[in-house]
Amino acid sequence: MTFELSSEHESFRAVVRDFAEREIAPHVAGWDRDHHLPLEVVRAMGDLGLFGLVVPEQYGGALAGEGTPADEGVAGGGFTSLCVAIEELGRVDQSIGITLEAGVGLGINPILTYGTDAQKQAWLPDLVAGRALAAFGLTEPEAGSDAGATRTRAELDTAAGQWTINGSKAFITNSGTDITSVVTVTARTGPQEISAIMVPSGTPGFIVEPAYDKLGWHISDTHGLTFEDCRVPEGNLLGTRGKGFAQFLAVLDDGRIAISALAVGLAQACLEHSVRYAKQRHTFGVPIGARQAVAFSLSDLAVSVEAARLLTYKAAALKDAGRSTAEIKQAAAIAKLYSSEAAVTATRVATQVFGGNGFMEEFPVARFYRDAKILEIGEGTSEVQRMLIARGLGLPVA
Repeated sequence: MTFELSSEHESFRAVVRDFAEREIAPHVAGWDRDHHLPLEVVRAMGDLGLFGLVVPEQYGGALAGEGTPADEGVAGGGFTSLCVAIEELGRVDQSIGITLEAGVGLGINPILTYGTDAQKQAWLPDLVAGRALAAFGLTEPEAGSDAGATRTRAELDTAAGQWTINGSKAFITNSGTDITSVVTVTARTGPQEISAIMVPSGTPGFIVEPAYDKLGWHISDTHGLTFEDCRVPEGNLLGTRGKGFAQFLAVLDDGRIAISALAVGLAQACLEHSVRYAKQRHTFGVPIGARQAVAFSLSDLAVSVEAARLLTYKAAALKDAGRSTAEIKQAAAIAKLYSSEAAVTATRVATQVFGGNGFMEEFPVARFYRDAKILEIGEGTSEVQRMLIARGLGLPVA
């Protein structure tokens, strides 16, 4: 057993870090202020191969075969590589990090995992190249963590060979950009039956609501969606009819590991900024880092960052190794719970170290503070993670 990433992963980390610091960091404050998602950066991430790390090369991705990187060098594929990329983007900005995480984990992954070859050929090449984004429509105004309460309905007109969809979705990432090509939605297709159906952007009756005014993740594209007699071909069913709920739960397991990586990037950024500031900022003639109150809080933060990273990459390694669904589910929930809560704590520690400056938007820690809270909510709240972990322990928790 090793607790180190491979040399290929570390080389890849260096490439993504250089990209993030060169192409994102200088502009991110302005993008955040203007609530602007720079689509040219999405395309650049596609050019770097970030959207294709878990996709076979026949669809434009990095995998030569089942989990085998086409290039063992800088952009070697695999789920662990994806987590490295998300961590490094999240270290500079969480919104850009979630754009990649959702674009792959919630956009590409359902099509890659459950789509027919024709569906994959139709949608994946542009998504992998960063020319398009896809979204995942699960959450509804009355069905968040309780996804089984889905009210959106799809009725099949067998004569016309079309589904008619009616309903709404909430908080859907990457759903309203100029390059969003398709949204996969869950809908009731019969009694006690939930299925997944792909709805191309621009389909009549598919309405993208105005963007949310969010506390954080200002750069990330997030909308509510409405479907009013929205008709799509019968062949847009993704996977098996009636299995949509189970499919999306499996997708969320992968997403939770990726969100954990995003949280690690945020906590790492808070640690780095705080240590640097604690060395430079002087009070009463000495750096504030000489004060035990500051030094010890940053020591504790360093421990939590290290623990979060180990939990995240253990879960990613289990995924890459093809371990059992139950094992991955438990590891994903543990990693997501710990890392997201560690990230929220990290932002609180960082803003305290920065003092009054931590409350000013000119310093990145203020943006980090705003961005962190959603990590404890998205892709399963902390309460849901504790429920999953308890069930994994064999406890009869409801």
